[in-house]
Amino acid sequence: MDRIRNARHFAPRLQRWLAEKAEAQQEAPPPAAAPSSPFPVPAPAAVNLLRPPVQLRRPEPTNPPLSGDQDKRQLLVGEYILEYVLKRSTRRSIGFTVDDTGLYVTAPKRCSLADIDNAIRAKQHWILSKLDERRQRRAARLEKPPIVWDDGAKLPYLGEEITLRLYQAPRNRTEFDPVARELSMGLVQGATEQLLKERVKNWYKAQAEGLFQQRLDLYAARLGVQYAGFSLSSADTRWGSCTAQRTIRLNWKLMHFSLPLVDYVVAHELAHILEMNHSPRFWANVGRIYPQYEEAKQLLRKRAAELPPLFT
Repeated sequence: MDRIRNARHFAPRLQRWLAEKAEAQQEAPPPAAAPSSPFPVPAPAAVNLLRPPVQLRRPEPTNPPLSGDQDKRQLLVGEYILEYVLKRSTRRSIGFTVDDTGLYVTAPKRCSLADIDNAIRAKQHWILSKLDERRQRRAARLEKPPIVWDDGAKLPYLGEEITLRLYQAPRNRTEFDPVARELSMGLVQGATEQLLKERVKNWYKAQAEGLFQQRLDLYAARLGVQYAGFSLSSADTRWGSCTAQRTIRLNWKLMHFSLPLVDYVVAHELAHILEMNHSPRFWANVGRIYPQYEEAKQLLRKRAAELPPLFT
């Protein structure tokens, strides 16, 4: 009986509470409809979702340690003191390589230092001109304004431009629309510019892996050679290399250039499997599978000098 009396006592209160709740729900605005698209809408270009990177003190640049078969030397050539790195190998002749870090000389193990110095002096005009050319190209690149990493930034990709789209997302995600030529980057709240750069760099490398494998297989079959393997490099301006073990290294930054220039570097490195030098026979092998190699070589230099600094 006590339970019945309690129920009759609280029933009117319960009815009034339910009625008040129903009125409050009717007065409240309806919840916003979920977007029909399964992807987040990119933020307007004026909104930069990146937190300004912390200005950390960068370590002083240091030269990579030399391996046991390398020696850093100096030689007086005319009025210049020429520094170079000497590397001993099993090759039969003395070879010269010039890149942004300087001159590299590769010589047979039996070759005396006097013979190496004489070879450098005999080649001094070519060496000095190449070193000066590298210096000028590097200075020209550094003068170009770096890319501003905001929504709408333009990035070089296979000889054309793609647009970087940034938007806030609950987790990091990357998508490329080849039709719209847009690289969309979903960024978590508080993402830094450095994080964005690393993600864009990783996207370039992923694209390079697939494309380089395809082009290597194509041109190796045309040349009639087999390569042992390949990997990506991040050298400053050296686009490729081939070892005596037939291992190819290709610079992922080649993805900035058009496909014919990528093919030229691929054909160049594969031809080194037959000739580990730049003799007329080497260039004849390159010409068998890539007849326009001279034009491509000059255009690659031109395009490399035109690129703005991306990942400084």
